Amino acid sequence: MNAELEKSLQIFANKHPEQTETADRMLTFLRTQKNCFLRSCKPGHFTGSAWLINPGGDKILLTLHHKLQRWMQTGGHADGDAQILRVALREAEEESGIQGIESVGSDIFDIDIHLIPENKAKGEPAHYHYDVRYLVRAPHEHFIISDESDDLRWWSKEDFSTHSAELDASVTRMAERYFGK
Repeated sequence: MNAELEKSLQIFANKHPEQTETADRMLTFLRTQKNCFLRSCKPGHFTGSAWLINPGGDKILLTLHHKLQRWMQTGGHADGDAQILRVALREAEEESGIQGIESVGSDIFDIDIHLIPENKAKGEPAHYHYDVRYLVRAPHEHFIISDESDDLRWWSKEDFSTHSAELDASVTRMAERYFGK
């Protein structure tokens, strides 16, 4: 088990009671699944994501995910790394090409559990991603689109309002949490 992540999830649940049920599910998963940071954990595994803000803090970088064809935050698999903030930073840099991304504190920004469909080509059964998201800041706005993305775009508060129908509920929730309703 990971005492640091457990404590962070408990603090998050206290700050965001509307997500207590999700936090409780994550805590149970953390406590009961020995290999929860590895992709080989069949019921699911932890992932780390970044709510990546620009230097001015008025835009968020979202990626048009290649496989899922949805706009979302950068992020990915822990691959055995129990330090999920480090995972979120690594994934943000890999997916954006921006070096020098830094965390804005160590508190969890958001959490989400979502089902990933079966991938027959890879022999992967349907499973859950236990996604822990952190607020991070880019030192500049110059990105490079990686193979994992079809596009990257900086989104303003107005963009989230205008294009909310294109976004998952969890992305909309994070935009409302960050920018206010």
